[in-house]
Amino acid sequence: MASAAEQLASNINFGAIAKADELKKRIWFTLGALVVFRLGTYIPLPGIDTEALRQSFQQASGGVLGLFNMFSGGAVERMAIFALNIMPYISASIIVQLLTSVVPSLEALKKEGESGRKVINQYTRYITVVLALFQSWGIAVGLQGSGNIVQEPGPFFLISTVITLTGGTLFLMWLGEQITSRGIGNGSSLIIFAGIVAHLPSAIAGTLELGRQGAISTGLILGVVVMAVAVIFFIVVMERAQRRLLINYPKRQVGNRMYEGQTSFLPLKLNTAGVIPPIFASSLLLLPATFASFTAGTDGGTGIVSTLAAFLGHGRPAYIVLYAFLIVFFAFFYTAVVFNPQETADNLKKHGGFVPGIRPGERTAEHIDYVLTRVTVIGAAYLTIICLLPELLVSYAALRFYFGGTSLLIIVSVTMDTVAQVHGHLLAHQYEGLVRKSKLKGARRR
Repeated sequence: MASAAEQLASNINFGAIAKADELKKRIWFTLGALVVFRLGTYIPLPGIDTEALRQSFQQASGGVLGLFNMFSGGAVERMAIFALNIMPYISASIIVQLLTSVVPSLEALKKEGESGRKVINQYTRYITVVLALFQSWGIAVGLQGSGNIVQEPGPFFLISTVITLTGGTLFLMWLGEQITSRGIGNGSSLIIFAGIVAHLPSAIAGTLELGRQGAISTGLILGVVVMAVAVIFFIVVMERAQRRLLINYPKRQVGNRMYEGQTSFLPLKLNTAGVIPPIFASSLLLLPATFASFTAGTDGGTGIVSTLAAFLGHGRPAYIVLYAFLIVFFAFFYTAVVFNPQETADNLKKHGGFVPGIRPGERTAEHIDYVLTRVTVIGAAYLTIICLLPELLVSYAALRFYFGGTSLLIIVSVTMDTVAQVHGHLLAHQYEGLVRKSKLKGARRR
């Protein structure tokens, strides 16, 4: 597994990037698009008192808003036009994936190929608009009801906020699609990646300032650095880990020629669910803290929501136990959504492939499901360990680390995917160069 990462790094000739004009254009386009995204996170909504907003956000930053603020690169605390970020689009994509597995018509569209995917993508955009409208309306009403944050409350502020935030999300959705088609990497993932990385310097500076003030010991800071390096290495190894099922194809005759049987592998990733389980789990557990911050002035801190928020605070045993349980649950649930053993077995049978010793069809589906379940156990345990380490630090040092396992998981996964795409473009460029040289040699010989 580690050798695969070393081989990928060794095969990339970064000096060849300067000769690959198409790759350079893609890289510059991606960087320009991310700069546009970062500029938008500093443009506040019209009619907002930024100082009052800053004070109010500090009270509510311990909830789900703090998590979304990290993903948006600080756009939430500034209430910028990109405050919703691309999260409605991510949520819509997950909803469509869930519906595809339970709605027969959507499942049939998925099997139609490119035309079906276009229709599904259009449905995803429609749901994105609905979610963005709903969330932006909630933000507008919440801002207007939070005291002196809004300078001129009224219908005009509500409508303008809804239009601005929804438009910002739709623009980021379009920008992400442009990065995917004309740039390098997955556009949506890179936008979230840029938001997290942009928040990293302030998080490091805050930690160092706490160390200077004596709130954190130097040994603890060094321990956090060592742990971060170890976690990154662990993530790289585990994200590249696969369980490869041997697939055999029998001999076949085409015309008068007999082709020998072939052997290939069906790769089953250790972490099929990706970063979805920790994001869902943390969002659910941070909801009580968010509601408690909004109702702090109405129940005096003695209501059910406030009690639940205190019981599920960072570092508390109940929080850690529920966090681990939700990560494991969503790891199995989302894996079952995105990977269908029966469909995979049917495709193998259609192309004549079979697992040695396993009968094609239903038996193969059961075997793939058996292996996938056991692989997912390891993947869920890996996600739980990665995400619980920061929580244990919170419990030990009584500090809040939003740059935990989820953030590192997103950063490392997106980096690996982007590097792999750069590697693919370099290989294509080198292949085109070899073909061009062979044609020139052939022309000279003639």
